[in-house]
Amino acid sequence: MDQSDALLALAALAQPTRLDAFRLLVRHEPEGLPAGEISRLLDVPQNTMSTHLAHLSRAGLVKSERHSRSIVYRASLEGLRALTVFMLKDCCGGSPEICTPIINEIKKSCSPKERRRA
Repeated sequence: MDQSDALLALAALAQPTRLDAFRLLVRHEPEGLPAGEISRLLDVPQNTMSTHLAHLSRAGLVKSERHSRSIVYRASLEGLRALTVFMLKDCCGGSPEICTPIINEIKKSCSPKERRRA
């Protein structure tokens, strides 16, 4: 990921509804959610949600797949990984212990007991 890609992703996440939608999709990995369900869960009109999902898609943070008459959206974990690595790659400055608390916090939130659904 380069700086312009990172800025595009961060700008996409800098809007409350898009951030909520992205976090919802991350919680629903790997199955994803239909667009209408995302709208319903976040109480956002479908046409508005469609615009927000398109923003996230252009930023490389969500993927969509048509399933007959509905579109299922999934978080792009590769996009999230690339953004996270871009943000943290210079964190340690040769001292990995500086980043250890961040990595431990991420690991902790991945444990099954910590995982929450909407």
